Amino acid sequence: MARPLRFRHAPGRWTDGRVRAEVFEPLDDNLGATSRRPWFKPPDGYAARRFDVDNGDTALFCWNDDGGYWLGNTETPSSLWRTEKYGFTEVPGPVADWAERELLAELHEQSPWLEPYPHLSWFFLPVFLSKDGRWTTREFFDDHAAGFPDADRDDALAFYEEFLSTGVLDDDRETMAGKLGTSERLDLTRMAATMGEFHAAKLLVDAGYDPRPEIEVTTGHSIDFQARTDGGEQPLVEVTRPLPPNRRSAGTPAAAVRDTAKTKTDGQLSAHAGGVVLFVDCSSFPDDDWLAIDGERPDVGHRPAVVYRLRPDGRTMGYTKGAVPLELNL
Repeated sequence: MARPLRFRHAPGRWTDGRVRAEVFEPLDDNLGATSRRPWFKPPDGYAARRFDVDNGDTALFCWNDDGGYWLGNTETPSSLWRTEKYGFTEVPGPVADWAERELLAELHEQSPWLEPYPHLSWFFLPVFLSKDGRWTTREFFDDHAAGFPDADRDDALAFYEEFLSTGVLDDDRETMAGKLGTSERLDLTRMAATMGEFHAAKLLVDAGYDPRPEIEVTTGHSIDFQARTDGGEQPLVEVTRPLPPNRRSAGTPAAAVRDTAKTKTDGQLSAHAGGVVLFVDCSSFPDDDWLAIDGERPDVGHRPAVVYRLRPDGRTMGYTKGAVPLELNL
């Protein structure tokens, strides 16, 4: 699986001639490309070119006397193969801002249904315009309402836009967006499981916590979140998202919840000496399946645990098992 978009930094002195010879011409020879002025003014002190590749790929290159920055979802010219890769927060701010303006404009031209959701577009930009996953990730939101069953696309997009625009996950954008994946094959199970982490974060934020993702613990694992507060206890939270019975071998909704939770508790959580709250996100379940779970309220093989379901209209229902060290709005 390819990775989300990242910059390559090429040190040294670049000129128009060197860019043409070492960047554009190899790209044009291999794939066919057109070198153009960028759509937006490059950062002060930088020159820039935009490369539109015949197969629909795009690349950007900007440079000054100290080096050049390449960003693209296409084949990398050999002159840049040994260069270091950097995330959007690791390059000069004006370079990242310019590149994001270029790519967001392209994204909204190709997929205008995303334009009303600017923060969601920006947050998932590294995968929405990645090399291999740019169509599957958009398809997941467009045709599958980001994993919500029986939901309207725009209701789902508005739900995530409202949450992401709080900025609570902005500092971890590349980590969290990257979890959606950049595969050419649409994997609904994996993508929906990723959105379960966003649901857990929203549940924590709505309850007044600051969720910090990917907490490394002494067992060598990473736990999905730490629920931080200004003081006091800061519990660890691990998230799992079961599939509804019609998409797995489990015969009942309760069995589906128990089986999925067991995978987590027998694996990652068994290696951790307690202290982790298990969040079981049932947002993939249609109404009837969720009503069965809420009526039975099955144990999930781990305590403390929170079992819940979110809907795009903001409704959240759920229950807890054991002494959950969190005050949640369920």
